[in-house]
Amino acid sequence: MLFRQVFSFTSITSGGHEAVMNIIVLGFIFLSQQCGQSICQKASKPNIVMVMSDAFDGRLSFDPGSKLVQLPYTNYLRQLGSTFLNAYTNSPICCPSRAAMWSGQFVHLTQSWNNYKCLDGNATTWMDLLKENGYRTKMIGKLDYTSGAHSVSNRIEAWTRDVQFLLRQEGRPVSELVGNKSTVKIMSKDWENTDKATQWIHQTAAPTTPEPFALYLGLNLPHPYKTESLGPTAGGSTFRTSPYWLTKVNSDLISVPKWLPLAAMHPVDYYSTFTKNCSGVFTDDEVKSIRAFYYAMCAEADAMLGQVISALRETGVLNNTVVIFTADHGELAMEHRQFYKMSMFEGSSHVPLLIMGPGLISGQQVNQLVSLVDLYPTVLEIAGISAVGNLSGQSLLPLLSTSTAFPNQQQRAWAFSEYHGCNVNASTYMLRSDQWKYITYADGLSVSPQLFDLTLDKDELHNVVHKFPDVQAHLDKLLRSIVDYPKVSEAVHVYNKKAFGAWRLSLGRNYNQVIGNLRWHVDWQKDALANERAIDKWLNGYYGYSDE
Repeated sequence: MLFRQVFSFTSITSGGHEAVMNIIVLGFIFLSQQCGQSICQKASKPNIVMVMSDAFDGRLSFDPGSKLVQLPYTNYLRQLGSTFLNAYTNSPICCPSRAAMWSGQFVHLTQSWNNYKCLDGNATTWMDLLKENGYRTKMIGKLDYTSGAHSVSNRIEAWTRDVQFLLRQEGRPVSELVGNKSTVKIMSKDWENTDKATQWIHQTAAPTTPEPFALYLGLNLPHPYKTESLGPTAGGSTFRTSPYWLTKVNSDLISVPKWLPLAAMHPVDYYSTFTKNCSGVFTDDEVKSIRAFYYAMCAEADAMLGQVISALRETGVLNNTVVIFTADHGELAMEHRQFYKMSMFEGSSHVPLLIMGPGLISGQQVNQLVSLVDLYPTVLEIAGISAVGNLSGQSLLPLLSTSTAFPNQQQRAWAFSEYHGCNVNASTYMLRSDQWKYITYADGLSVSPQLFDLTLDKDELHNVVHKFPDVQAHLDKLLRSIVDYPKVSEAVHVYNKKAFGAWRLSLGRNYNQVIGNLRWHVDWQKDALANERAIDKWLNGYYGYSDE
């Protein structure tokens, strides 16, 4: 009873004492270890709970990144479950990434090219299969994997990325302090959804109920907030938090990332930096503030994860529940002179992946290279359901289970990601293998690829592609065995032109006004006629447009 009182969520969020939190977590671990095995033996199928954050840097889930900010519930999963040290998104932007996770297929297979073009509404997800096989299911919060969402600006910027102009498409990243040291709930919508999730657990879960349940909670944090001062078409460039959450950040460990000079940047990275409005001057204090506020936003997301874990414990089902915490992509937080995602650099592409549950190994750190498509077959195998169709991923259960019954399955020695959306002016393909990260663009010929040795160059500042031609040749051959990337790039080019042309025709006389007032309106209006001509040149007369 005393432990129940100490562990109540209210006391955790109002106390703010790290020593108390450590005692709570240790007590929680002790109780779980004492009763977890017996409960696991009684259950035929475990419950499954996934919490998916948005823009959570995976490097914060293990050392040394975990020292930057207090994340007690992420740390709790790390101690009682398995932490994947090399987990990657399959596309560093919201909708395509989630499409890959929900479908278990790489982005080019589902043609989820940007935040507007993703899965059909009737696509079969692993949650659908759980429901068909007797699970009680619930999805709450940010789903964001079907076509048709996001702003007009977002889709137009993706479609026109091959146009020969350079326009700022985002607001300058800023930090914003709100509330005081007792202000806990900053992202109100996420808290509302977390409350709904915990209420559903209390209403649905019971140790004696024969049917297992599956719950998905999608959070928006720590995605930066929309910058309201920039008008209705503005993107999210505000990092907002309160003094309460800033106390969770170790300010002494916040560094100012090293930047290449603008003239030395890879041309695709420079394009991203410019369109993200980061090519200007930033002081060290500005950069540190943005990073501190971002980490504080991660701490708030971690507390929501904690509320879900608390509800599972209070209802007596935690020890028969597999809990998964992950994210759709990371956040650069001013690394490489950028914020947001849309990049294959570690801050953007590296995601958290922590899994704990009955019959799974505790306190394990897994070096295996994995990606979000692996969650589809993993969840199904946990539930004892046979996967259908051709999946891009592999089940991770053999790496997690305490059982020795699994056959010796050959795990992939690589992770793959691709990007075809806005703020990047070329289709981008990333392959991680061993210590290497290989990044190539479009047809592989027009833009030079990049190669980083992450063992020696954790900051990814030294492109050694010309120093190791044999490594590049090997990785490019391996990449082409996964995806015919010149063919995919061409398909994206064709799609972009057709989609833009159809949109342009649909607006009729309103076209000029609409396109000139999107997120790039400040730069667009400097020479609207030249920008229109650049678009016409890109379309190359395919739709019969004139300059009039």
